[in-house]
Amino acid sequence: MYKLVNGYVILNEELVKKDIYIKDGKIVDYVENPQIINCKDLLITPGICDVHVHLREPGFTNKETILSGTKSAAKGGVTSVFAMPNLKPYPDSIANLEVEEHIIKRDAVVNVYPIACLTREEKSKELSDIKELSKHVLAFSDDGVGFKDLELLERGMELVKENNRVICSHAEDYNYLPTSNLSESEAVRKELLLVKKTNVKYHFCHISTKESFKHIKEAQEAKLMVTCEVTPHHLFLNDSLINNDPNFKMNPPLRSYEDMLATQEALLSGVATIIATDHAPHTKADKSLPYENALNGIIGLETLVPLVYTNLIKTKKASFSDFKKWLIDNPRKLMGLSYVNLEVGEIADIACFDIFNSHIYQEEEILSKGKNSPFIGKELYGFCKYTFVNGKLVYGGE
Repeated sequence: MYKLVNGYVILNEELVKKDIYIKDGKIVDYVENPQIINCKDLLITPGICDVHVHLREPGFTNKETILSGTKSAAKGGVTSVFAMPNLKPYPDSIANLEVEEHIIKRDAVVNVYPIACLTREEKSKELSDIKELSKHVLAFSDDGVGFKDLELLERGMELVKENNRVICSHAEDYNYLPTSNLSESEAVRKELLLVKKTNVKYHFCHISTKESFKHIKEAQEAKLMVTCEVTPHHLFLNDSLINNDPNFKMNPPLRSYEDMLATQEALLSGVATIIATDHAPHTKADKSLPYENALNGIIGLETLVPLVYTNLIKTKKASFSDFKKWLIDNPRKLMGLSYVNLEVGEIADIACFDIFNSHIYQEEEILSKGKNSPFIGKELYGFCKYTFVNGKLVYGGE
């Protein structure tokens, strides 16, 4: 049982002081003799939801485990994550999915929702068991790999639509170099033609080019069920900063300054409705190779909120309601999770962020097994101090 005191909640775009009581996993109106958590100068929100996270387990536990990845999420105030399926075994059947589900049940400290493969082993040769998997998962993806067989993708779209699920696309056309904007935008354009035919619920991951946003906006104006996410790194970094540093290497890659501004504009104008991390931990060895040989991907769970708060909310480019939409409401809506707030009766998935004091992010504080972040050494506002999942304090209070 807890009482959170002296903290602020968001009410009509204002910060309002409010005490919050937690008992038996829920927010309640009063608790006798609670443990007091002093939230002075902290912003209290429902837990953040990240729809794009690589937890690496099963299969790649040298990079991350479900335990270490969810501890990193908790440190970032992220209480729900959607786990991408590039694993071993791939979650492309019920038997393989159960391997992942068992570890989640045993080790996860936040809510983890597996995403299943759309095609067997993400090879674009045969569809996964979409009908049966739909009873266990909310979304399908071959993330990390672009769809190579568009006829197979169309059949997958039809099955996913029949089962009222969503496809999350890593849009990449291998007829072009990954560094070309066309590698993304042409994949987006071609996939949208199939979305128009099938009317499936379709979500584009980590969109990064002005051309892609143009195609997606046109699809949205045509009333297709199309959404897209953007990442903090594509919002706030560009290719002029790379300097052959592998911590700035990811896929899609950092684009031009113009594309970075287009990514911000897509978010602020409502074409992009979600910010997700694409948290992708790697070993020190993988990220210590020369730039051209280093693996793609960076971590992001612990810096998600600080980057968004510092660059968009504190600067007044966006509002507190935007913050809640991008990081809490829209991700949950996309995946069909229930709406959450801080009212009595709600599940106590809660995060408390220090928005008034800055902190320099240090490698030694990182809880992810991966230390591959381009934001190490950055001074940011909004780091998490306390995280509760189902009423349990899972980060803070040490």
